[in-house]
Amino acid sequence: MTLSFRLTLLVLFLFSQLLNACVPQKPVAQRPATQIAETQAPVVTTLEPTPQTVIHVTLPQTEVRQLHSSATGRDYDIYIRLPGLYTLYQSKTYPVLYVLDGQWDFKLLDSIYGGLHYDGFVPEVIIVGITYSGKAADYETLRAMDYTPVADSYLSGSGDAPKFFAFLKEELLPFIESNYRVDPSRRVLMGSSFGGTFTLYSMFSEPMLFSGYVAASPAVPYGNEFAFQQEADYASHHRDLPVRLFLSVGELEELAGPVQEFMQVLSERGYVGLEMETRTIEGERHAGNKPEAYNRGLRFIFQE
Repeated sequence: MTLSFRLTLLVLFLFSQLLNACVPQKPVAQRPATQIAETQAPVVTTLEPTPQTVIHVTLPQTEVRQLHSSATGRDYDIYIRLPGLYTLYQSKTYPVLYVLDGQWDFKLLDSIYGGLHYDGFVPEVIIVGITYSGKAADYETLRAMDYTPVADSYLSGSGDAPKFFAFLKEELLPFIESNYRVDPSRRVLMGSSFGGTFTLYSMFSEPMLFSGYVAASPAVPYGNEFAFQQEADYASHHRDLPVRLFLSVGELEELAGPVQEFMQVLSERGYVGLEMETRTIEGERHAGNKPEAYNRGLRFIFQE
C-alpha cells in the first residue's frame, strides 16, 4: 500500500469523525418516573437524633449571693431581684421586700410584682428571697427550725426563730444595705404558713425593724398558741404598733378559724399607729391562697 493511499484513508476517517460530531444525537428514551418507582426499591433514610444543649430558664435582673450565718450556723442562698433600671440611676434608692421560703415564693413574687408594678400599684422595689444552700437542701426541716418561735416535740430542731431573727437583723440586712442602694425606712417582710408565723413573731419582737408585714396563713395555733401569747405580752407593755400589717388566710383551710380569731384580737386591741388589712381568701386552702394574699398584701403595704 502506497504512502499516498494511506494518507487518503486517514483524511477520510478524520472527515467522518468530524461529521458525526456535528450531527445532533437522538436522545435515549427513558422510562417514566412511575415506572422507575415500580422497579426500584425505596431508599429509607434514618435520621439520628442531634444532641442538644439544655439551656436553663433564668429570671431577668436576678442574682444569687450566699451567706453563712454565725447566728444559726446555717448557709443561705439569697436571691436578689433588682429593678430594671437599677444600673442607670446610680443615686436612686429602693424599698426592699424580704421574702421567706425563697425556694418557692421568689419566682412567684417575681411574677406578681411584675404585674402590680406594670399596673402602677407598687413602686420599683428590690426583692430579696431567703432560702437554703445546697442542691439537696431539706427545705421542710430547715424552715421548721428557723421559722418556729418555740420548740415543739413533734418538730425536731424547732424553736430557732430567735436565732433566725438575729441572722436577719445582724447579718442579712446589713449585707443588703451595704451592697445595694436601698431605703432602710421601707423594709417589708413577707411569709406564708411557718413563714407567716415568723413574720408575726418578728413584728412583735421588734416592730420598727420593718415598716410593713405580710403574713399569709400563719400557724397561730403552733406552740400552744404562741402567737396569741406573744401578742398579749406585747399589748401589756405597749399601746402603739406603728406598722402596716396585711393578714390573710384561706377560707377552706384548717387555719381559717384560728387566724380569723387572731384578726379579731388585733382589731379589738386598738393599737395606735397600726394600719391593718385582713382578708379571708374565698374558696382557697392553705397553699393556693398565696398568689392572691401576696398580691393584695403588696398593694396594701405600698399604697399611698
